[in-house]
Amino acid sequence: MPNQVKITFLKNLEQRYGKLKKLSNSLSLFEIGDGLCRIYIRYSKVHSRNQSFYGICKEDLKQLDGFNSVICFLWDTQSEPLFIPYSEFEEVFAILEPASDGQIKAQIYQEKDGIELYIANSGRFNVEGFIGWNNLDLLIDKNKIVSIPDFTHSQIQTLIGSIGVHRGYDIWIPNIDRNKLDWTLAKKFVSKNDLPERYVKVFDVIKQVDVLWLKRGSSQLSAMFEVEHSTTIYSGLLRFNDLHLIEPNLKPKFSIVSNDLRRALFLRQINRPTFKMSGLAELCNFLEYKDVFGWFNRTLKA
Repeated sequence: MPNQVKITFLKNLEQRYGKLKKLSNSLSLFEIGDGLCRIYIRYSKVHSRNQSFYGICKEDLKQLDGFNSVICFLWDTQSEPLFIPYSEFEEVFAILEPASDGQIKAQIYQEKDGIELYIANSGRFNVEGFIGWNNLDLLIDKNKIVSIPDFTHSQIQTLIGSIGVHRGYDIWIPNIDRNKLDWTLAKKFVSKNDLPERYVKVFDVIKQVDVLWLKRGSSQLSAMFEVEHSTTIYSGLLRFNDLHLIEPNLKPKFSIVSNDLRRALFLRQINRPTFKMSGLAELCNFLEYKDVFGWFNRTLKA
């Protein structure tokens, strides 16, 4: 039986961009215009814990090489599609070996703190900034691309703190960083003065983390963000790992935040045996500066 979500998506795609060309040897590869953009469509139902499961065919990915292209993830309950620019993850897929069925396994996690893409044997990536038709519009029409500022460490802290406030969290930012926050970017918010007593065993670790999100009015630690602007990614991962080993039941969302040039470095570091054995590799994601900016803008419009 034809998949209705996919059918509806393809109709919407043609209404927006004109007649589609189906590429040979695949039921999921389409082209907009004369090579303007290639789209690889993956669909999954939403399962327990708001997870969706996908298979990404290595042979299909070869038809995206060298083209302006996206991987589009669809699921039953989404309001707008998720468009992942292939160029952003080409290096990730290139080094992965597919399973026996020829597919690379991936999952989408829909959580209050954002949408994550998990790629088996690689890592987690925050993809909140890739939700929406506007992402495909920008990819197709380069003239519409909004210039992303060269953010500083403190500006990224400001944006992440503001996102957390809009999502209903209390915010902790280290005292030494609070006077450096940029209130020209976001409405001023107040950081917590003290960390909850329940974290006394790990206080020396978490007080150094760049941004913490705590469930408003409680002591529950929901998310931790390390902005690795000039410092080593490894140091941030070690801090997360120490916390995970000391308090394994906490399991907040761990995010390393940096520019796109450091994604490959993150992948090499997070896949070290020490982080795989501790379980951190399954809990920590990579979040790029421009995706923070997109997430911030989407949050303000919500």
